[in-house]
Amino acid sequence: MTTSNIDSTETSRPPAPAAAPRAETDGSAVIAAPKASTAERPYSPGLEGIIAAETAVGFVDGANGRLLYRGYPIGQLVEKGTYGRVAELLWTGEWRKTAKLVPTPVPEPVMCALYELPSHTHPMDALRTAVSVWGAWRRPHWPPTVDQARELTAMAPSALAAFHRLRNGMEPVPPNTKLSLAGGFLQQLTGTDPDPASARALDAYFIVGAEHGLNASTFTCRVIISTRSDLASAVCGAIGALKGPLHGGAPAEVVSQLHEIGSPDRAEKWVREAIARGDKIMGFGHRVYRAYDPRAAALRKVAEGMSDMAEWLDVAVKVEDVVLRVFGELKPDRVIKTNVEYYAAAVLQGVGLPVDLFPPTFALARMAGWSAHAIEQASADKLIRPDARYVGPAEMDVPSLGGR
Repeated sequence: MTTSNIDSTETSRPPAPAAAPRAETDGSAVIAAPKASTAERPYSPGLEGIIAAETAVGFVDGANGRLLYRGYPIGQLVEKGTYGRVAELLWTGEWRKTAKLVPTPVPEPVMCALYELPSHTHPMDALRTAVSVWGAWRRPHWPPTVDQARELTAMAPSALAAFHRLRNGMEPVPPNTKLSLAGGFLQQLTGTDPDPASARALDAYFIVGAEHGLNASTFTCRVIISTRSDLASAVCGAIGALKGPLHGGAPAEVVSQLHEIGSPDRAEKWVREAIARGDKIMGFGHRVYRAYDPRAAALRKVAEGMSDMAEWLDVAVKVEDVVLRVFGELKPDRVIKTNVEYYAAAVLQGVGLPVDLFPPTFALARMAGWSAHAIEQASADKLIRPDARYVGPAEMDVPSLGGR
């Protein structure tokens, strides 16, 4: 089997930037003042509030509940766009009405790896494996390109769908390239073309999931790319970060929560008891947003248009109203609003996805944003290398061999 090499003309790395000339006074170089020690500099746990990058890809305005992709509001992108157009916008900065992104077949080396995975493999691990094998086969050299991003983003849904069928004892289904990427994903999961409403709902989910600033997985992606590593390595790292339940697992927990509540008339008692116990209510509150999550608003509109899931949506809407009212009564000093995971759960449940496919489907959506940030980070070509504050023992001598 021959290997393929994306952008083979890029195999040679660009020269390192020339060092800036040092100013001299009286024949002696001017020595810059040393940085303050790490002990004197402020520490922000989790890097909260720290500006670690400049980006033109997306803008998260948490205070005012806005999310912009290259300047365009997320609600308008969902209403007027497709995931293919939005991905192209994130990669190139251009809005192209003719832009399309369709599912592509799984390369043979990737498919062979998927056949070898045990059926109990976590779908996130299967997706990460598919991306890793794609990278080993395709050899996408640094710096990442839009062509690399398109190819990986179009292949990933086919790989995840193939794994899902294999673990259930079914053979993978070739992609229907007449469908959108989201529609093609559903087609390869089930073996039949999806109804237009479901395909459109999942496409909307892909759009709202595509980009969200310097979140944990995107930051991971940018750190890896900053070392001049390749796109596959960066995306594998991002998938690993997204796999953590504090980042990518919330929609699945929303489904469990709504099933536990059962019906709207049980919602208030359940919410009050959960708050009294100090339990976290999934789908509400956000580390960034202090207003209603604009992604949740966009997905709620989409979900309301899905006639075949009216009962599920009715429960979700009524429970949401109760949760917000009770939060307002019991915690008036805190701003807790609905976040995207709440209605993401409604949409993903509505199109028939198994719950354990929710996190990797989120990863499929975020491929466009990850790769857009990778391209942007490579253009800056600056190694991300923060400092750490040392809190260990003071300097001491190693004990002699004869001592204790």
